[in-house]
Amino acid sequence: MPFDQTDSASLKLRQKLNHPIVDGDGHTQEYHPVLLDYLKEIGGSKLVARYKELRFGASSWQKQSREERFDKQTRRPPFWTMPSKNTLDLATAMLPNLFRARLDEMGIDFAVVYSSQFFFSTCRDEEIRLAGCRAVNTMNRDLFGPYADRMTPAAVIPSWTPEEAIEELEFSINTLGLKAIQLTNLNFRPVPIIEREAPEMSGYVSWIDPLALDSLYDYDPLWQKCVDLKVAPTCHVGGQGWGARRSTTNYVYNHIGSFAAANDASCKALFLGGVTRRFPELRFGFLEGGVSWAVTLYNDLFEHWEKRNMKALQENLDPARIDRDLLRELVTKYGGDTYADYLDDFNTHDDKMMGARPGFNVEDYDCMDDWAACGIEKEEDIVDLFIPKFFFGCEADDRTIAMAFNSRMNHEDVRLGAMFSSDVSHWDVPDMTETLVQAHSLVEKELIDDNDFRDFTFTNIVRLHGEVNPNFFKGTSVEDAVTKILATSEE
Repeated sequence: MPFDQTDSASLKLRQKLNHPIVDGDGHTQEYHPVLLDYLKEIGGSKLVARYKELRFGASSWQKQSREERFDKQTRRPPFWTMPSKNTLDLATAMLPNLFRARLDEMGIDFAVVYSSQFFFSTCRDEEIRLAGCRAVNTMNRDLFGPYADRMTPAAVIPSWTPEEAIEELEFSINTLGLKAIQLTNLNFRPVPIIEREAPEMSGYVSWIDPLALDSLYDYDPLWQKCVDLKVAPTCHVGGQGWGARRSTTNYVYNHIGSFAAANDASCKALFLGGVTRRFPELRFGFLEGGVSWAVTLYNDLFEHWEKRNMKALQENLDPARIDRDLLRELVTKYGGDTYADYLDDFNTHDDKMMGARPGFNVEDYDCMDDWAACGIEKEEDIVDLFIPKFFFGCEADDRTIAMAFNSRMNHEDVRLGAMFSSDVSHWDVPDMTETLVQAHSLVEKELIDDNDFRDFTFTNIVRLHGEVNPNFFKGTSVEDAVTKILATSEE
């Protein structure tokens, strides 16, 4: 064996802890030639050729000139994303048998392992999208199956339509026997008028469909299927290529904050779209984006509810409540010549200055209650529909994890469900054996305490998957410890 596990600082740390370590977001790097064999078996050789041309052909960033990249605003994609100098880690990322053999060295008792093939699930070519996800899921089932006591792979679920998501979900759970999913939680769709009037330009302008608010389709059948199959949707779509993250030259510029932005869009839509109200059994995991965005979102919801619930709108912001006589008097006294020609405007309810009309029975205002879908009637409802439903994957070097456990800064004195997500196999983990020690440094720096660390590396990940599927950890190395946690959460 080309490594000595006994020298691992993470293993020594794990031996001192009184609880298991569950990694909520490990990664594999699928070996591309093997993956293409699976893709060929599922979709045929012509589809493989189409996939190669689409991903690596003339339209790719690498094949474009600098001028063409700027002209088309082709964003700088990721590059050099796998370990290289640390060849042992590179092999570990590709070989599940070696991955399993090194888990003790990493200080990890059990890992949920995610694909690194993000291209397939968001590809607009339907055949490539569906065949690619099926190939990834089948390959990872075959390769990780023998090591189910310590690892489980997450199935990649496309979601361009709810029907395709349900089909791959049923196949992954019922046929392949997988139990975790990596749901494509955002779809970047062409703007309808551009697709209709200028289809050749539709690839350059998109709108973001978060599956839960203002979506093109009704995704409730998908959420119900997740309940029926006892799976917790976990989300892994990044925000590179939209908003400000469109640099044609700088990958770091595009990468920083990208997962947080995408997770924020998705979580906000699930909450305001009422998904956690209609499907209380579900739990959702948002990965790789940390938790600071979620702390901001959670507290923002309270502050927006306070000012923009329907009662507050009617009492404080309805233009019909403006005292026109007082307003005219003040404008006359303090407005000077600048406002002299507009005094008559302040006598009418046609509010040119406000850009709005009064009243709530006008067609333009048929969607004023932003809280209707989620049914918020009091502040405590925000806690109930947010805190136990959402969990947030954080990497070991993320200092803002402490924000999740600092209940004093959060409305209603709550803690958010931050969970250990190592992200091993990617460029931001130069040594797989150091992630647990790095995470524990938050305790040593007194940013979190031992109880927080236990929740971060064990309890919250168990709740995410185990509260939806009590058998998720059955037959694994952590089964007994998980049973105690779930029994406690039911009390």
